[in-house]
Amino acid sequence: VLARRARGCKQQDDNNMSHIAQDWDTVTLTKNARPGGAGPQGPKGGTSKQTSAGVDIRKLEDDDSDAPMKLPTASRELRVALSQARTAKGLSQKDFAAKLMIPAKTIQEYESGKAIPNNGLIAKMERQLGCKLPRNSK
Repeated sequence: VLARRARGCKQQDDNNMSHIAQDWDTVTLTKNARPGGAGPQGPKGGTSKQTSAGVDIRKLEDDDSDAPMKLPTASRELRVALSQARTAKGLSQKDFAAKLMIPAKTIQEYESGKAIPNNGLIAKMERQLGCKLPRNSK
């Protein structure tokens, strides 16, 4: 990959921008090797790359199944507890969402089981409702 870098941009007159002189050099960018020569070795001898969940990326890429990945969704216990606590307070989904300052669709997704649980949002819901809700495991 080639890139150009300006070296020594000189301006002769501060008020007149038309007299700018530039000296351009060619710079070649290469991928740097790791200091020390070696890093963590993965199953194929390269560096091991993992997702934030700790899953090896190569395993995800080498997976031959065409089935979509199963994402965690709100558990039945959470859905029922959230719905019951909200109705006990006399709040509609829209009113509850307004109090939490989130879209009403988010509450609908949690109560229908389509939402991916977020412990931070569940804690916010607990404070607003004044009761404990089931959390997803980490």
